[in-house]
Amino acid sequence: MRIFLVRHGDADAEIPEGLGDEARALTAKARANTAQHFTSLSERMGPISLILTSPLVRTVQTAQILSFATRHEGLLRVHRCLLPDMPVGAVEPVIAEHADQNLVLVGHQPSMGALAAHLLGMQSFPKPVNPGTVIALERGEGDAPQMKFLFYAPPGQQVIDVIQ
Repeated sequence: MRIFLVRHGDADAEIPEGLGDEARALTAKARANTAQHFTSLSERMGPISLILTSPLVRTVQTAQILSFATRHEGLLRVHRCLLPDMPVGAVEPVIAEHADQNLVLVGHQPSMGALAAHLLGMQSFPKPVNPGTVIALERGEGDAPQMKFLFYAPPGQQVIDVIQ
């Protein structure tokens, strides 16, 4: 099982009139940059079974771009456990339910960094989780809850295979 934690791309700072923060969309530049970034990671990520995303507009758009860039033809689902105010533990039942699949979880910061730290058994994730960042983890041998770090890929920077 592989899990790819993805922070949504840069969202427009302006909240649409009459709506809340949840309606903020990706900027045009972010749509182009995240598409290029995800395409460059596509081969490294390999096949994806399921993409789960927070229901906020910017995360759904990011998930759609990732789905297209990786040529994912499977499911893309919205899940409340990825909302910005949900505790890290809310994602655990979803991960357990899909333990035999490669998952992409598209969410927000600080949730994605906190989830990476939690799954890796760390106090905190040692790298910034900027918009569009992908953190790849893999379930180790046996039933150990702790995951193994695969790579960290912030947009516009070199992919890192080892974190300290």
